[in-house]
Amino acid sequence: MATPTEPADPWRSRLSTRSRSQRSSAVRDLLRLVDRPEILSLAGGLPAGELFPVERLAGAAVDALEAAGPLGRRALQYGATDGEAEFLDWISARDGRPGTSSLVTTGSQQALDLVARVLIDPGDVVVAERPGYLGALQVFSSAGARVEGIEVDHDGLRTDLLGEALGAGLRPKLVYVVPEFQNPTGVVLAEARRVELLSLAERYGFLVVEDDPYGQLRFRGEVSTALGPRHDHVLRLASSSKVLAPGLRVGWCTGPSVVVQAMVVAKQATDLHTSTWCQRIVLECLSDETFMAAHLDSLRAVYSAREQALREALSGHLDVRPVDGGLFSWVDLGSGVDATAVLTAAIERGVAFVPGEAFDASGASNSCARLSFASLTPEQLVEAARRLVAALESSAP
Repeated sequence: MATPTEPADPWRSRLSTRSRSQRSSAVRDLLRLVDRPEILSLAGGLPAGELFPVERLAGAAVDALEAAGPLGRRALQYGATDGEAEFLDWISARDGRPGTSSLVTTGSQQALDLVARVLIDPGDVVVAERPGYLGALQVFSSAGARVEGIEVDHDGLRTDLLGEALGAGLRPKLVYVVPEFQNPTGVVLAEARRVELLSLAERYGFLVVEDDPYGQLRFRGEVSTALGPRHDHVLRLASSSKVLAPGLRVGWCTGPSVVVQAMVVAKQATDLHTSTWCQRIVLECLSDETFMAAHLDSLRAVYSAREQALREALSGHLDVRPVDGGLFSWVDLGSGVDATAVLTAAIERGVAFVPGEAFDASGASNSCARLSFASLTPEQLVEAARRLVAALESSAP
């Protein structure tokens, strides 16, 4: 029992200032809430587990052990902090340019954390998309940054608004964007805006952090050109999580050598290095062009069919804009509708989604919802849509 002079939980007062200011992810909390078999979840940004290439990964795991010598000592040993040399060569050939370095990370989320550690001091300005990826917003806020949101529309980040803000005196350390099938809206940054963003970065001296977990999941339209290989002011993040399996926790980044080398030093104090064995498994799969071409074709076909099934099931009830890839659709539930209140009714009917306010602290997205179509079958998506519409109707004033 606490004494009169102690708080009810004395350990809370002993937490660091940074830790006391952190808040749990609304999406992660929601996933715990809806992880029940009767819930059809449109909430989590999870790739379809039944599409994980289990046999190919198992073969790559065995190959990594055998290629590393007796008992797979090299694959199971400590490794270099920046990553296995063969993997770094593959990354450099894919995303590098003169003056850049690469780093293998424990998922691209770790790369975001390392970026914040080496670039952001409390009070520094970071520009992010609004609405934007919650995991990035958490990282930047935890580092003490002042996060300034710039609106996203059907063509991605409003670089015209960014230019106006910069002209008025805004000076960010970095601008964070998800140019391909943005989380949560699913939009793609238009080519003209890519050019303008890079021009602004050069003019005002900020770093563009390009996060690209979904670019290989395009199932319609023309392939876009990545930002990283085009300009010195870009740190490009990528991941194997959406194309192979997230449980492997292998991501990477490429960018200005001074920034990346600082991230390497920060990673030394965090986890020493990313799993050597997992790096070798991922590299064997990613470098097998025949396998990856067939595997990606399969992913794209499945996700395309699921996106269409959800969109058509909601047609006539909600305006769902088609997306050309990725895992998410973004819908406006209607003027004046509180998406969080609708969520309560939705869970009672056995369906879940993520309210827009989780991605937008301004309140401008309170009537919106992120729907993930990736992990349910077309038949399940039709039923999920029916339940969602019923929840929306029951919540109407």
